[in-house]
Amino acid sequence: MKFSYVMLPDYPLEESLRSIQLADELGYYAVYAADETWHKDLWLLFAAAADKTENVRFGPSVSGVVLREPTLIAQAAATLDELTNGRAEVVIGSGNFGLLAQYKIDWSDTKPLSRVLEGAKVIRTFLDDGAITMDGEFFNYAGLFTFARPVQERMPVKIGAMRGPKSFEASAEFSDGCHHALSYTREAYEYMVEHCRIGAERAGKNVEDLDLGAWVVFSVGEDSAAAKEAARSMVGLYASAMPPEQLRRNGVEPDELAPVIAALGAGDLGGAIDLTPPALAERLSIAGTPEECAEKIKREIEPAGINHMILAITDAALVKALMGREVAGVPDVDTQLRLVHDRVMPSFA
Repeated sequence: MKFSYVMLPDYPLEESLRSIQLADELGYYAVYAADETWHKDLWLLFAAAADKTENVRFGPSVSGVVLREPTLIAQAAATLDELTNGRAEVVIGSGNFGLLAQYKIDWSDTKPLSRVLEGAKVIRTFLDDGAITMDGEFFNYAGLFTFARPVQERMPVKIGAMRGPKSFEASAEFSDGCHHALSYTREAYEYMVEHCRIGAERAGKNVEDLDLGAWVVFSVGEDSAAAKEAARSMVGLYASAMPPEQLRRNGVEPDELAPVIAALGAGDLGGAIDLTPPALAERLSIAGTPEECAEKIKREIEPAGINHMILAITDAALVKALMGREVAGVPDVDTQLRLVHDRVMPSFA
């Protein structure tokens, strides 16, 4: 089982750089970041971290191909690959639908899965060949070329997916792996892996050779209640992006979340947290002591065949920045990275 840290780049940059260096020192597989206008730019941040690290990998999880043109994703990733001497990778998706709405883009008109698959083809071609000519449904090029070339012989290009089943199957068939966000039950991950296996077999691949990632809301600390409260403060914000089918695979009926989503939509962030029952928050996060977190991963996620935990670490500073709420007793990101390394990772060695 690989462990990675996925950050929202909302901290002071010096703090983020120190956390990236720590993740590298502790042996994390990768540091990912959300590629969204709401946050600081991940490409610039990771470029600044390149010569401060030795082994940790970098990339977006995810970069949306509606807002960011796929050849520009490939150009940035190839440049980062050279800076890091072969440690970059890309995870793409259609993008955050809430963010698209703020650009006055109706996601339902974007044909999201078809666009993502064509975007993956564009990125793969541009990375491998350095040039592309293509007449596609969404992207068209006539002899476009770049001097941005990756160091790796084959840079991994993966797809982020949530709803399924087609997105899971396509991720395995047409990319190097699937990062599945915001699921927490064995049922949800068995469903994902079952459909990834179908896609892998269509392409003549072994599903176990793919990067099968669980992207989860995560908070860990010695004070279990404090860690769970930090996660509860963020669950509604994340869960509002979960489609009904995915909620049900996680043991949640959409009606349970409706009041939370309504409060978020009205801009009442504090009310959204208050309307998130602790039991619901526990279903839609991994939080508590290191032992509690390890036990949930072992019970709900690892048995399905997931080989990569991607931890969206939540601390008091992030809750304050995004939700405007103070949460006491929650370790900072660096302390949580150490706790995971010392007391969670050994259970999966």
